[in-house]
Amino acid sequence: MSGYILRRCLAVIPVMLLVAVFVFLLLRLTPGDPAAIIAGDMATPAQLERIREAMGLNDPIPVQFATWIGQLMQGDLGVSLISNTPVSIMVAERIGPTISIAVLTILMSVVISVPMGVLAAWKHRSGVDYAVMTFSVLGFSVPVFVIGYLFILIFSLRLGWFPVQGFQPISAGLRPFLSSAFLPALTLSTIYVALIARMTRANMLDVLGEDYIRTARAKGAPERRVLFRHALRNAAVPILTVIGTGFALLIGGVVVTETVFNIPGLGRLTVDAILARDYPVIQAMILLTSFLYVLVNLLIDLSYSLFDPRIRY
Repeated sequence: MSGYILRRCLAVIPVMLLVAVFVFLLLRLTPGDPAAIIAGDMATPAQLERIREAMGLNDPIPVQFATWIGQLMQGDLGVSLISNTPVSIMVAERIGPTISIAVLTILMSVVISVPMGVLAAWKHRSGVDYAVMTFSVLGFSVPVFVIGYLFILIFSLRLGWFPVQGFQPISAGLRPFLSSAFLPALTLSTIYVALIARMTRANMLDVLGEDYIRTARAKGAPERRVLFRHALRNAAVPILTVIGTGFALLIGGVVVTETVFNIPGLGRLTVDAILARDYPVIQAMILLTSFLYVLVNLLIDLSYSLFDPRIRY
C-alpha cells in the first residue's frame, strides 16, 4: 500500500512541472513584447524598460525560468500590477469563500444524490426512477445563474430566510456562515446532484445484475445491506471519480455563482485579473487551479484502493 501511495505521489511532480512550464511560457510566447502587453498601449519606452528589468525579461529564458521557479518554491507568486499587493496575500484572502462553498456544495450533493441514484436503480422503470431522471435532465439544462436568481427570489425576497448577497466566513459563527453560504451551495449542487445521481443510477444498474447480488439476496440478506454494502461499494469507483472531478471543477468554475451572490472568491479574482490584464494574478490562478486539480485526482486515486484492493497492485 505504501508503495502504491509513493508511486502516485511521485507521478504528481512531472505533471506540475509541465504546468509550471506552460504558465511561465504563457506570457513569454504571447505575440508582441510582454512588457508592452502589461503596461498598455500608452506606455513610454522608459516605462517599458523598467517593467522588463523588474520582471527580468532582459535575462535569457532559462535564467528567467530558474528565477521564477525559485520564487515559487519560496511561496512568492509575484506582485499584482494593479493593486501592487503580493499575489499570495490576494489569493489567501479569496480562497476561503471558494473552498467553503465548494466543500458545502459537494457535501450537499453527495448526501442527496447518492441515495437518489441508489433508489432510482432499485426502483428501475418506476415513477421514482423517472422522477430522478427528469430532475437530472433539468439540473443539466437550466443555467446556474437562472437557478441562483430563482432561489434568491423564493428564499430571500419572498420568504426572507437567507440574505440576498454577501458571505460570512465560518470564523464569524456557524449560523452566519450557513446563512450566507447555503443558497450559493444549493444553487451549485443542483448540477452536481443531477450528475452524481445519474452516474450512481447507471453504475448501480450494472452491479445489481451481477451474480453475487443474486447470491446475497438468496441467502436472505436485508435489501438495505445488499444495496449499500454489496452493490454501492462495488459501484463506488466511477462515482468517486465524478465526485472528485466535480469538486475540482467547483474550485475553478464558481465565477457565475460568486457574481450572482456577490461572493469575494477566487472566481471573481480571476475574472477581475483577466479584465485588468493583471498577468501575475492570472499566472497564480492557473497554477493554483492546476495544483488543486492534480491534488484532487491524487486523492481520488488513493481512495480507489479503499473500495477495490486490487488497485493497490
